[in-house]
Amino acid sequence: MIRSNRTHQTLTVPSLRTKVAYLADPRHYTPRPRSVRCIETHYAWVFLVGSHALKLKKPLCQRSMDHRTLADRERACRTELELNRRLAPAVYLGLTALKQTRTGELSLRSGTRIVEWLVQMRRLAPARSLERTLLRGAVTERDWARLAQTLAAFFAHAGRRPMSPAAYLARLRRQTARTARELCASDLGLDARQVGALATLQRQFLATHGALLQRRAAQLRDGHGDLRPEHVFLDSRAARLCVIDCLEFDADLRRLDPAEDIAFLALECARLAGARTASRLMAQYRRCSADPAPAALIDFYMSRRAAVRAQISAWHLRDAAFALKQPVWRARAESYLADALRLGRRALTRASRWDASARNTARAVTARRVPATPRAAAPRERRRPSAARAGRAAARPTA
Repeated sequence: MIRSNRTHQTLTVPSLRTKVAYLADPRHYTPRPRSVRCIETHYAWVFLVGSHALKLKKPLCQRSMDHRTLADRERACRTELELNRRLAPAVYLGLTALKQTRTGELSLRSGTRIVEWLVQMRRLAPARSLERTLLRGAVTERDWARLAQTLAAFFAHAGRRPMSPAAYLARLRRQTARTARELCASDLGLDARQVGALATLQRQFLATHGALLQRRAAQLRDGHGDLRPEHVFLDSRAARLCVIDCLEFDADLRRLDPAEDIAFLALECARLAGARTASRLMAQYRRCSADPAPAALIDFYMSRRAAVRAQISAWHLRDAAFALKQPVWRARAESYLADALRLGRRALTRASRWDASARNTARAVTARRVPATPRAAAPRERRRPSAARAGRAAARPTA
C-alpha cells in the first residue's frame, strides 16, 4: 500500500496485470495510435506504439537478476540504456515514467507518484531484421561485411575483462556442468541419454583441448551476450545497422570471448538459413577483426550456446504464461540439444586435426630455424716423406 502525503488517501500499488492493461490501451497515448501491439517475453512486456516502443520489466528475481522493487527496475532500465547505446545509440531514447494520480489512476503524462519505469525505444522495421532478411534469402555480401565491421569495432572498444588461463578454463567447466544439470531436471522431460552424451563431449573437449581455450582468456570483453538475428537490424530509413537487446542484467554472462559472442550469432544464422550463412559471417568477421580463432574453437562455443538455448527454451515449460505453447518450446529445446551434440562432436574432430596441423607446422618451423650440425673435418695427416725423397735430401750438399 502507498499513502499519499497530501491527501492521506491510501492508494493501492497497481499490479503488473493492471500496468500491462493500461499500456495496451491506445487511448492512453498522445497522439493516439490505431492500435498497440503487445509482446510478452520471459523477462518483460514490450508495447509497440506508433513509431516507438516501450519496454516494461517484469518484477522477477532469478540468480543475478533482481527486479522485484521499483528501484531495482529503475537501475536495470538505466543500465539497459547505457549498454545498448554502444551498438544502437539512435534506438535507445531514454526512460519514461508511468505515474499514479492522487485518485489512483495511471498516467503517462501526469501524476504524483512514479509506479513504473519504461525504456523508450525507436521502433525498428521488422522487415529489416537479420532474421527476416535471412528467411527471404536477401542478405548481401555487403550486409555481412557491414555487420562484421560493426561487431569487430564493438569488440575492439568494449571494456576488457581478462582472466587468468586457469580461471577461464575452470569457469567454462563450471558453466558446462551447470547447464547439464539444468537440462537433466526431471520435470523438463528431455532425453537424459542425449544430455549425458553432450556433457561427456564438452568435458572431453575441455580436458583434451584446454590449452586452446586458455589462450583466449586474455581476450575476454564486456560483450553483448545475446547476439541473435532478431536483435540485428540492417540499414533502413529509420536507422543505420544496429544491434539491440544485449544481456544487460548479468555482467558475468556478458564477460565473453568475442569469438563466443559471434559464434552464438553464427549458430542462429545457420539454424535459420543453413550452414553457409554462418560460414559467410565468420569469414567476414575474421577478415575485419584479424582474429585467427580456429574452426574447432567456434564449434565448441556454438555447442555451448546451443546447450544454453536448449536450457532457456526448456525453462518456458515451467512458465504458466507459455502453457499453450509448450509443444513449441519442447520441440525447440530438443532441436537445440541435437545441435549442441552435433557441434560438440565436430569440435572434437576439428580440434584433433588442428592439433596435428599445429604440431606439423611447429616441426617444420623448427627444422627451418635450427641449422644442421656441420660434420667435423678430419684432421690433415702430415705426409711422411717417401724413401726416394729422403735419399735425395740426404745427398743434397749443405752450405
